[in-house]
Amino acid sequence: MRSTRVLALAAVAALALGACAPADDAATETVDGALPTLTDGVLTIGTSDPAYEPWMVDNDPTNGEGFESAVAYAVAAQLGFDADAVAWVPATFDQIIAPGAKSFDVAINQVSISDERRENLDFSSSYYDTAQAVVTLEGSAAADATSIADLAALKIGAMVGTTSAQVATDAIAPATDVQLFNDNDQVKQALTAGLVDAIVVDLPTALYITAAELDGGILVGQLPAGDAPDQFGLVLDKDSALTEAVTAAVDALRADGTLAELEAQWLTDTAGAPVLK
Repeated sequence: MRSTRVLALAAVAALALGACAPADDAATETVDGALPTLTDGVLTIGTSDPAYEPWMVDNDPTNGEGFESAVAYAVAAQLGFDADAVAWVPATFDQIIAPGAKSFDVAINQVSISDERRENLDFSSSYYDTAQAVVTLEGSAAADATSIADLAALKIGAMVGTTSAQVATDAIAPATDVQLFNDNDQVKQALTAGLVDAIVVDLPTALYITAAELDGGILVGQLPAGDAPDQFGLVLDKDSALTEAVTAAVDALRADGTLAELEAQWLTDTAGAPVLK
């Protein structure tokens, strides 16, 4: 049963769009107060397959476990969609950030908000602000690093097209170009195979993989975020009729403390992850 919240959120979206849309188009964007989703009465959410902890648990976004799964269902509830009215579709990171029509209404996949991406996509407001962190293994050349300068001469790996890769390049400025891999599984494999000395991933992923996935994993430290921390936003098609409503939902979850509660539940404490200088 849709809650009254969806009516208010849909009204916000419709008013914002009506100011710039032709009258005929604006009239077709909502029906009886319902949000104009790809499938009537269903919110379709895209995420990667496989999906990794701590973002999703057991590679199953439908179970509501893991930070991003929990956030997605909380946003859906704010929009008036019960859990059984949420459908998940697989989408790679590249498919999510590529311009053009989408197979989903919204996507959630640790996608950083950036001006460059905004040229082709819409984003909600940030549902999580994070830092990037350096991970290595016991016995690695990076194991004793205590500063950014200690990392500059080493081989660094990161996932292609991500903030992790950009921050690794900008903050560390390694003598050898950052080695890029298709996904974080390949990034971890490169580290364990000795192809790189250290890797850069977002901080929650760094905390999880050093605790649960890497034998002898070491979290070297965080890279400085400066005045612009990495922010994750839900992704929508450019000029989506849902953007205003989804942003309002995220803002409501931040205001009522839900996002902070989910962060505390699913994302490990950052103690023991010093900021490298």
